Amino acid sequence: MSAVLLKILQLIVALSVLILVHEAGHFSFAKLFKIRVDKFFLFFDIGGKAMLSTKHGWFAKLFPRFMDKETEYGIGWLPLGGYCKIAGMVDESMDTESLKGEPQPWEFRTKKAWQRLLVMAGGVLYNFIFAILLYIAALQIWGTSYISNEENRIFAGELAREMGFRTGDRILALDDYIPTDFSSIQADIARRNVSVATVERDGDTVQVYIDHSYMPRLISERDVFDLAVPFVVDTIPPASPNYGAGYRKGDHIIAVDSLIITYLQDSRGIFSGKPNSELTATVVRGADTLMLPIRTDSTSRALIYAHIPGIYTKEYGFFESIPAGVELTFSTIGSYLRDIKMVMSPSTGAYKSVGSFITIADAMPSSWNWQIFVHLLGLLSIMLGVMNLLPIPALDGGHIVFVIYEMITGRKPSDKFMEVAQMIGMVLILALMLFACGNDIGRLIR
Repeated sequence: MSAVLLKILQLIVALSVLILVHEAGHFSFAKLFKIRVDKFFLFFDIGGKAMLSTKHGWFAKLFPRFMDKETEYGIGWLPLGGYCKIAGMVDESMDTESLKGEPQPWEFRTKKAWQRLLVMAGGVLYNFIFAILLYIAALQIWGTSYISNEENRIFAGELAREMGFRTGDRILALDDYIPTDFSSIQADIARRNVSVATVERDGDTVQVYIDHSYMPRLISERDVFDLAVPFVVDTIPPASPNYGAGYRKGDHIIAVDSLIITYLQDSRGIFSGKPNSELTATVVRGADTLMLPIRTDSTSRALIYAHIPGIYTKEYGFFESIPAGVELTFSTIGSYLRDIKMVMSPSTGAYKSVGSFITIADAMPSSWNWQIFVHLLGLLSIMLGVMNLLPIPALDGGHIVFVIYEMITGRKPSDKFMEVAQMIGMVLILALMLFACGNDIGRLIR
């Protein structure tokens, strides 16, 4: 299976699972309070057309007993979400005919405000619980790994140098925040809108004042802060032109053809444009300094893998993984809220990074990897939950706001008001989806 098809398959599986989890939250609380649920659908059955329905078509003929069930279950043909149609509620189906009759005891609109609040919050609650369960399982099975910021230094890219950073800097603090994971440095500066970075440089402590006009580029560019890796040999694969050339694990390559190499990245410029060549490397091995040949392949690469310092892996027992999973979920929610705040601030340019299904599919691994998939599924579940909490009519957050307003004021919004608000919300959501798709298409063109 090609990488593209596998990414698409993972996207479909992930979104289907998350939609079912979210709608199950609404469904379970509705059933708890004895509210009738007319439909429970994965994807949308626009025009009444569905790939599967328990009350129509081939499934109903094969399993006629399901036709007597109160709820119609099915799979629609438009894969843009899913829905749980709750009786007596204005929702995305915009079916208002049932609201014209007398309110019934099994309808959403006749239930107490706190019950309706739980029904509306059920989807988000299930998304967060699902993320916690995924993270608990991931931590227990695979543990967690990170690159220690305390033990590493940056190899400054062009933008980092413009901002005032230098290769070899060790970042001590970002404002009052002390980062621990090197790989999150760039995201931390953007998310936290950092003003001052404190770094260790050549034995001194230096403060780098960050001009916020760099934020749009910091968000959009990659590898602004690369890991400064000493050229210390870790492994040499059999396909390498240097396999069997006399190198040992732990050898420190400090120069090639008398050109000093402080970090692995320095070697790229030396090897560039020299395919199938033999050069001379200065190698420190213990107390000895050796001169060894170092060869490049047809693409000007030496294919010597360097040792990455400061990688830590922590394993979790069952009882340890539970609080760690909860903590990881809430820290991820906090990070995503900071991302939304950046998107809402035009000066950061973060709105340009908003993506649609194309962006999500691109984030999926090119080969099946359960560890990456489970972590992405947890992140997407959190994103779906947080997005649904936004106070936009047609989203759960909009309905929650109206119910809270009713609980505070004692006045319930009219059905007509809810219809108009739902329509406005759907237009806003459609506009956001078109904007996200436009961003993705623009990135593909570029």
